[in-house]
Amino acid sequence: MKSVAIIQARMSSSRLPGKVLQPIGDTPMIIFMLRRVTRATRLDRIVVATSTDQTDDVLAEEITRSGFECFRGSLLDVLARFNSAAEACSADVVVRLTGDCPLIDADIIDKAVLTLVSGKYDYVSNVEPPTYPNGLDVEAFTRDALTRAHTEADSASDREHVTSYIRHNKRLFKSVNLQSVSDMSSMRWTVDHADDLALVRAMVAALPNGNAALADRFDFLRVFESRRAKMPNNRRDRNDHHTSGETARAYDDQRARS
Repeated sequence: MKSVAIIQARMSSSRLPGKVLQPIGDTPMIIFMLRRVTRATRLDRIVVATSTDQTDDVLAEEITRSGFECFRGSLLDVLARFNSAAEACSADVVVRLTGDCPLIDADIIDKAVLTLVSGKYDYVSNVEPPTYPNGLDVEAFTRDALTRAHTEADSASDREHVTSYIRHNKRLFKSVNLQSVSDMSSMRWTVDHADDLALVRAMVAALPNGNAALADRFDFLRVFESRRAKMPNNRRDRNDHHTSGETARAYDDQRARS
């Protein structure tokens, strides 16, 4: 079975515009993340799915210039973008990641793919309920589940959040949640705001070996808990798995005009 990681990213984030190209050390955040994702052993292909909007031209250029693969689709209908990317890659298994999770852990990605395939599940995630730090979110699902969601989902929220149709219709999809050995869900390692980015930069700078691409979640946990770096206060409620709803509102407006 062909497993493909599709990383959702765009430049037009309302809370921190252009965040995916903000540097972590001397590396744009999306490239920093891609290098970490390549450590996963159960992926056959990695693709960044961004939009065809001109605001994402610079993002697509940076991804391809750095030697990674980029797929471009609808800005507002993110579910259609994912479905088209999966189709273009001939994916059997799709791993959904988001570009605001630069500290993503390859081991969790591998665990999600292995669980999906060996347990013959339709959908595996570590977010219902979350027990890993916010920013280590992983979802894996079959191509059939994605296609069904794309065909049947008609609400703006479901089109924006990609997997919400699957998550809200558990009777249709065989699902399981991955849990950490301890609840670390209060830790915020995602990047939605400037202070989030400052925290991630501080954690990376504080790594003792200096090689962030090779660091795993336990390395970052030790840095986080030891307070080796001056950590900004970025305490906020855990966001609804990935986006604010702004795109859904725009999608509704577009449908109303058409």
